[in-house]
Amino acid sequence: MTTKPRGKKFRIRRTGPTAPTGEAGRAAAAGDGAGAGAVDDGFGDVKFATAATGNAADGGAARGETDQQAPARAPTIEEELAAIRAEGLTGRQLRMARRTAQKHGLQPASDFDAVRVLRRKGIDPFERSNMLELVVNERDKQPDAHRLPATVRQPQVPAQARPTAPAPAAPSLDDAARAQEILRMQRDIANRRRKRLLLLAARLMVFIMLPTMLVGYYYYNVATPFYATTTEFQIQKSESTSAAGGLGSLFGGTSFATSQESIAVQSFLESREAMLMLDEEFGLREHFSTPEIDPLNRLAPDASSEDLYALYSRNLTIGYDPTEGLIRMEVLAADPELSQQFASALIRAAEQRVDQMTQRVRGDQMSGARDSYEAAEEALAAAQLRVINLQEQSGVLSSEAEVGALFNQISTFEIQLQNERLRLAELLSVERPNQTRVEVAQRNIARLEALIGQLRGSMTEEANSEASLARVSSELAVAEADLQTRQLMLSQALQQMETARIEADRQSLYLTVSVNPVAPDEAAYPRKLENTLLAFLIFSGIYLMLSMTASILREQVSA
Repeated sequence: MTTKPRGKKFRIRRTGPTAPTGEAGRAAAAGDGAGAGAVDDGFGDVKFATAATGNAADGGAARGETDQQAPARAPTIEEELAAIRAEGLTGRQLRMARRTAQKHGLQPASDFDAVRVLRRKGIDPFERSNMLELVVNERDKQPDAHRLPATVRQPQVPAQARPTAPAPAAPSLDDAARAQEILRMQRDIANRRRKRLLLLAARLMVFIMLPTMLVGYYYYNVATPFYATTTEFQIQKSESTSAAGGLGSLFGGTSFATSQESIAVQSFLESREAMLMLDEEFGLREHFSTPEIDPLNRLAPDASSEDLYALYSRNLTIGYDPTEGLIRMEVLAADPELSQQFASALIRAAEQRVDQMTQRVRGDQMSGARDSYEAAEEALAAAQLRVINLQEQSGVLSSEAEVGALFNQISTFEIQLQNERLRLAELLSVERPNQTRVEVAQRNIARLEALIGQLRGSMTEEANSEASLARVSSELAVAEADLQTRQLMLSQALQQMETARIEADRQSLYLTVSVNPVAPDEAAYPRKLENTLLAFLIFSGIYLMLSMTASILREQVSA
């Protein structure tokens, strides 16, 4: 912070009436013969009231006798203003003089006139007075429409003369009168404060206390007590524990991850469908239309469904906690037993709605698996019937067994044929073989060869419109293979149906009641003290907002 240097002001040139006045004074003193001892005081020939008694050193010997004999002449207003201008007052001193004159109820024509008027009243224009001494009662002030703020003028600029004469100065007050005036003003201020306090108390009583008392009277004497039945339930999924364990079970979903289903159940309980269900089963409309209900909570007999739904929404409170998966429900009624019945009916309706939500999903998953299983069963039955028909038609139970038996027979007959051939060779090895034995051996050999050929032909050739064993074996093998395939498909369909059933069971939802509804023995609503205090705070806030708005508008209008 820089402070400007201050120095004394030395006025060398005198403007206005100062210089001519000094020259005229010296000329007059020389003409009277007393100029040798005259001293110029800077005011020229302006005479002040305090200078009525002359000084011999100031006036001279010749003029002293004349001044003592002649009466003192009062200076004019122009002479006093000229003398004040000659003093070289600063702009700050002139503004201070103007403010001091205005505080004293004076009406000066200019800043210099303010200095003159204050000096006439014996008041120092530049003294910092106490604020209590400058206070003037508003009732003593005369209204003046022409009073305007003073215009600050420089000391060297002469003020324009006003056509009107200055107002007469008010008489000065002594200490006792000033003390009485201050005491009167203090009493006036106290009365105004008392009046404002009384008006404020009246407004507070009308706009805050009286409505609060009416609200309290309603809650304590008129309002019908309502009983609240509280219950808590949650919706869970039937999910088996993962066999993988570890991180797999860590990242798997929990049985409480049913936020969508819980929100859907909450919306159902708050819907008009649940309201109509309660009205049909327990007479919700009749209960709230009885004369025992207070007028604000009573339902008109001819009320519409919208009015009934608004009353139902007001007396039913449902909240869902996503962190715990709990749904908290509170039902209000004028009868505790009826409130318990309302809560139990709503829980049953919620269970039915949960079952309906999962029934379609479970049905869709099970229907496909069940259809596949039934088709596999039908195909297996057809394959079994085909195998049975082939066995009945061919008389072969098992193609493999039949072929094995034929091969065994052929092997046996081939062994016998080989033996007969060896016997024939033995008979023919002598010089004179027994012709009878040779012929028997030869016939045995021929018979065995024919039998073996017949057996081998029966395996590949048809005889008497009967299918060959090869065809029968092939058909039986194909039928048995088809039967095995159908059995495998049936087992797979059964496995798929079991998997679908497990998945459907996982998709099923269960409503688990954590807190059962119990009839209360004491009314929970209305909360008399809390509601009364809340009404007081609401009315106070409304009054504060309105008063602040009015004050701001009044200030803007006045500005």
